[in-house]
Amino acid sequence: MEEIIVAIRTFMEAGGQVLYLIAGATFFMWAVICERYWFIRTEHRKDVGAALEYWEGRPERKSWTARLIRERLISEVNERLKANMGVIKTLIALLPLLGLLGTVTGMVSVFEAMTYSGGNARSMAAGVSMATIPTMSGMVATLSGVLANTFLVSKVEAESNFLEDTLTADH
Repeated sequence: MEEIIVAIRTFMEAGGQVLYLIAGATFFMWAVICERYWFIRTEHRKDVGAALEYWEGRPERKSWTARLIRERLISEVNERLKANMGVIKTLIALLPLLGLLGTVTGMVSVFEAMTYSGGNARSMAAGVSMATIPTMSGMVATLSGVLANTFLVSKVEAESNFLEDTLTADH
């Protein structure tokens, strides 16, 4: 366990300060992704059940007022269902930019090393590491977020379509 902690600390130090921002943003993104998944599996089911119970308890479902009530029920459930999806998309867009920021700060370190050491390859290596590690980390975090977001978007669409199909005006 101690070796893992040392390896993570070494990796974070090699990547520079921007890597801590990337790690924080990635953690936050995955916390929101897990929250959305948990919400769909638990709370959303309760919302759908409550909407169905209300709709089924109505004596008539074909009037203009009933259609508006149906639309309101669907809208309220979908609003809660789609909450925080924009946050995930924003973080997915932000992570590559943070990686690029790490690249720029790493290249600044390379140029500083060239200035002070006259182009010594050993002194430039740390700056090159600071330039490549955040870029790679930002891209890996982004790809993982894109995959999870694609899964969540398909679940949200399926749940939304299910609710619309279930609330019918059958009598």
